[in-house]
Amino acid sequence: MTTTGWLEILLFVAVVGSLTRPLGGYLQRVYSGERTLLRPLLASIESALYRLAGVKPDVEQDWLQYAISFLIFHALGIVALYGLLRAQSALPLNPLNLPAVAPDLALNTAVSFTTNTSWQSYAGETTLSYFSQMTGITVQSFLSVAAGMAVAVALIRGFARRRSATVGNFWVDLTRGTLYVLLPICIVAALLLIAAGIPQTLSPAAAATTLEGALQMIARGPVASQEAIKLLSGDGGGFFNANSAHPFENPTSLTNLIEVLLIFALGAALTNCFGRMVGSERHGWILLCVMAILFGLGVGGLYAVEAGGNPALAALHPDRPADLRQPAGNMEGKEVRFGIAGSALFAEVSTASSDGAVNSMHDSFLPLSGGILLANMMVDEVIVGAPGSGLYGMLLFCIVAVFIAGLMIGRTPEYVGKKIGSTEIKMTILALICVPAAALGLAAVACILEPGLAGLGNAGPHGFSEVLYAYTSAAATNGSAFAGLNSNSPFYNLTLALAMFVGRFLVIVPVLAVAGSLAAQPITPRSSGTLPTDRALFVFLLVGVIVIVGGLSFLPVLALGPLIEQLQLLSLTLY
Repeated sequence: MTTTGWLEILLFVAVVGSLTRPLGGYLQRVYSGERTLLRPLLASIESALYRLAGVKPDVEQDWLQYAISFLIFHALGIVALYGLLRAQSALPLNPLNLPAVAPDLALNTAVSFTTNTSWQSYAGETTLSYFSQMTGITVQSFLSVAAGMAVAVALIRGFARRRSATVGNFWVDLTRGTLYVLLPICIVAALLLIAAGIPQTLSPAAAATTLEGALQMIARGPVASQEAIKLLSGDGGGFFNANSAHPFENPTSLTNLIEVLLIFALGAALTNCFGRMVGSERHGWILLCVMAILFGLGVGGLYAVEAGGNPALAALHPDRPADLRQPAGNMEGKEVRFGIAGSALFAEVSTASSDGAVNSMHDSFLPLSGGILLANMMVDEVIVGAPGSGLYGMLLFCIVAVFIAGLMIGRTPEYVGKKIGSTEIKMTILALICVPAAALGLAAVACILEPGLAGLGNAGPHGFSEVLYAYTSAAATNGSAFAGLNSNSPFYNLTLALAMFVGRFLVIVPVLAVAGSLAAQPITPRSSGTLPTDRALFVFLLVGVIVIVGGLSFLPVLALGPLIEQLQLLSLTLY
């Protein structure tokens, strides 16, 4: 570990912290329908979109109507993207004349990007045309995150409103999130990335002659525009197979910093938006503090483990001083231009945020590091998480925390003035068990069936970790991969699509049910028996609940993969 590396991480934390309050205030004004700087410019477009879609912006929906709108919207998105991929060969902007995508892969990809997961069982530059990338992948990256943010805002309204039968209008929240938040930020971000050297062109692949005299085709395309929304949205799907390790997606250390900032910006700001909408910014800072503690533990652990080097290689030269055995740390699978710190920071941000973008090969991380990356996803992506899903995931844990505290002190649990009753806790538990049930259940199936075993790139604990990582990533709507698993087969395409379906829809419907139940309640005034949820005590309670729930759900399976593999690696140094 180096001082420069720690300064890079601290700079990232400082910039995210400084952006949280102004961006959170902007989000609150957008979703409350208040005047913003962009409203005079975009209000006419917003109104035109409502008229075109037949939406009445002044008519709100109850939670069930909101959920049905959400599900219909996603069903249409899956059908549209699937059809586009299947018809790719007949569509324009296909300079390489790429064929139609296979049915199982097209379904997997359609579910992946409409659920904001971005799992990729394909290499983008050799599978998808420019038209598919722009009108399919990029468009769904905008829409899926706008829908996730809308759900988070509906839940916030559940806490903020009193005796209300409605939680907002899904179509209005979707439109405002896209028009006033995502598009403006992505335009600025794309221009910055273009200025930094990321291509944005419709020209076909460039032909170059190598030093050996061979002809090499260099893939390019409309990369910068997709890169901006892939990072901001928590989607993470790369234009190229190498994702953000590719120099055309992430050429320098400066772009690396810009990209991780984009990944965390909206997720962190939504905590402040929550605090403002419930009338207490302090509650938003409490949530961000919990996220920061969990993030710090993860990035510190990753940096320390990877900078320490591979113990198996160190055992080959026991006569050398420790600082000379692997002075650069474990650089396998990492880009030299980013180093250990930049790679560890990006890996932590991508798995903690539900983004899934990668700038290094997670399969080459040391086993303990792989376990940290898995743990980030196994706690339901609440360490900032994707815009929307991270916040409502954290609020679900808040409900569990105050419920447990209420049991301990013998009082009715409350959070920000709303009583947590049987309906709220049942829906919360239902939402929280979906990810572990899908990830563990499908991983178990893959480990005993021949089609699942056929995709393994490694045997033993590491092979098991590859399978576990794939299904955890899919169920947690993350999308990153160890990449040692050959997942482009009908078995994995279909089962991973099922995991993504469960992780998105079977979580969000209970969340909206909680929102509706809370919105119908009055605001309960604080009393001497109310648990303070805006104090340091609640921070530690919430961290403890998240860690314990994650540990009870996943520690046994982690012991079969990353933990036992790390012990095997350490045992090599004893002989």
